[in-house]
Amino acid sequence: MAVLLSGHVGPWTVDDVLALPEAPCRIELVGGALLVSANPDVPHQRARSALAARLAQAAEAGAAQLEVLPAVPVLVPDGLLIPDLVIADAAAAAEATSALDAGAVVVAIEVTATSTRMADTVLKSALYAAAGIPHYWRLELEPAPHLHLGHLERGTYADRLVQAGETTALTDPFPLDIDPAALRR
Repeated sequence: MAVLLSGHVGPWTVDDVLALPEAPCRIELVGGALLVSANPDVPHQRARSALAARLAQAAEAGAAQLEVLPAVPVLVPDGLLIPDLVIADAAAAAEATSALDAGAVVVAIEVTATSTRMADTVLKSALYAAAGIPHYWRLELEPAPHLHLGHLERGTYADRLVQAGETTALTDPFPLDIDPAALRR
């Protein structure tokens, strides 16, 4: 992989990143520069899977025309991000090929690790907001699972924190009651 990245000249483009072969890491694009992070560990993957299953059930029960997708590249104004999960318009997802346009994403979700906390909290929050994605949620597993449920208001996300032992009690984008503690098995 280092050989593939070292031969590149100039700023990276979305097309450059999408043309890269599968990598043993996550490669995103921000302002022409690569944002490289390790692939998620097993606890992260398990929490993401548990959350995806609950979101898919809630979307189906709410008869929403939405689809829950893991690790899909999303085109944002300043590059390409890969949220852990997205809740997207089902029709737009059905037509997408290599990446989803941010306009099709209703919720971008990151499962935050120690190594990604700053990028997830500051950088990605700003980029998702600039792209106009209505909701940005972050699941943090340590010290106890908790969810930051962000709703876009005047260009930034207003967060509501849901701690372990509480439930989300959401109605938008569909009815959803999840206790973050249930996402760590």
